[in-house]
Amino acid sequence: MTAEPLAPLDLAFWNLESAGHPMHLAALGVFTAGSPSAAAHAADLLAARSAAVPGLRMRIRDTWQPLGLRRSLSALRRSLPAPGEPLTAALGRPLTSVVRGSLAFGGAAREADPGFDPLDHVRLHEPVADFHAAAGDLMGRPLERTRPPWEAHVLPEEGGARFAVLFKFHHALADGLRALTLAAALMDPTDLPTPRPRPAEPARGVVPDVREVAGMVRDALAEAGRALDIGAAVARSTLDMRSSPALTCAPSGTRRTAGVVVDLDDVHRIRKSAGGTVNDVLIAVVAGALRRWLDERGDGSDGVAPRALVPVSRRRPRAAHPQGNRLSGYLMRLPLDEKDPVTRLTRVRTAMDRNKEAGPHRGAGAVALLAEHVPPLGHRLGGPLLGQAARLWFDVLVTSVPLPGFGLRLGGDPLGAVFPLAPLAPGHSLAVAVSTYRGRVHYGLVADGAAVDDLDLLARAVTEELTALTVACAH
Repeated sequence: MTAEPLAPLDLAFWNLESAGHPMHLAALGVFTAGSPSAAAHAADLLAARSAAVPGLRMRIRDTWQPLGLRRSLSALRRSLPAPGEPLTAALGRPLTSVVRGSLAFGGAAREADPGFDPLDHVRLHEPVADFHAAAGDLMGRPLERTRPPWEAHVLPEEGGARFAVLFKFHHALADGLRALTLAAALMDPTDLPTPRPRPAEPARGVVPDVREVAGMVRDALAEAGRALDIGAAVARSTLDMRSSPALTCAPSGTRRTAGVVVDLDDVHRIRKSAGGTVNDVLIAVVAGALRRWLDERGDGSDGVAPRALVPVSRRRPRAAHPQGNRLSGYLMRLPLDEKDPVTRLTRVRTAMDRNKEAGPHRGAGAVALLAEHVPPLGHRLGGPLLGQAARLWFDVLVTSVPLPGFGLRLGGDPLGAVFPLAPLAPGHSLAVAVSTYRGRVHYGLVADGAAVDDLDLLARAVTEELTALTVACAH
């Protein structure tokens, strides 16, 4: 059985998780049921097909990695008892544990699970009245870490006209694009784009060619410089900040979700009138909706400019591999203090243009790239601390998850809507994900269940803000 070590960012997500903050992303797909048994048939199909998808058979296990002989001996020597003291009394554990303790229990690897059982991962539920209420309950439950970290929950609707499937993938297993590839592999056979073959890398010996050493040194120095630049930008981003208490909270371990569907044609009309990109418009809608929501709940938006983390994929769109996460990000302030919706969009566009000019490898938003400079044991020990620091770095996640332009089906039943759902960082009360599917934009909202009991108001504010932008751009 071949084990593949987790990439640094995957390892960071694996160690960030706690019981109160599951680190899985999800998608809630809503299907039109062609028969009363459609949901049960869909569950059977998902279980049967998942066994044939290699990426879904992968579990993650912790690994031991040597710190080096000198460090191992030093650690063992420090663990020995004082003269005359019993070994077990001094250590509280057997000697073999001390020897293992001289190694770094910090790494993790991805490997095929020999005992994989699809029935452990696909579950058919009793009929529900509200897909999002059911999804919120399920989003608060961490994935089983000893099995392949994903689940599919089939939710029949009362009355039988529709059913939904909630796909959950641990962030250490997949980013949004990789999760899409895994979920699409379970749908009815379609003419999916074939990933372009990756050029074979030249074989490398254990000792590098002397002619490559100078280039390797330059690359290492450049990487170190980028890391320092990102670290300084992160530190600067925590200064002179004004956010809203509504966007932070003490974690409750519960979740709520909501979904909003708007017409993509309206978004394009706004883009053509005001300029910018579709993504600029979608982010500006989030900013305007947050302003309306804060004002309606009495928190006030004047002078508030929360920092939004906007993830950026570093994966080629047509490539399904490599596995795991290939992410950077942009960091920007949402201009909630701006009253005019068109001016608010202009400020969002300017901020995004500035981010794009700098590129996804620079600036505070690229902090995910620092994971590549942290050894495995550092992720193990520093994961909880990094999670608690998230509220100092950004206030709300706003992410876009690409979906295919063609329609998807499951058991012949068409997928009518799909709401992406992002994980919450520790101390955060809200995350927003956006996907475009079949000419419509789907906003997926995830909130801490105790901190945000009025998520429906924010969902309504998204629709109201898009209408306001449409009207303003028409004049």
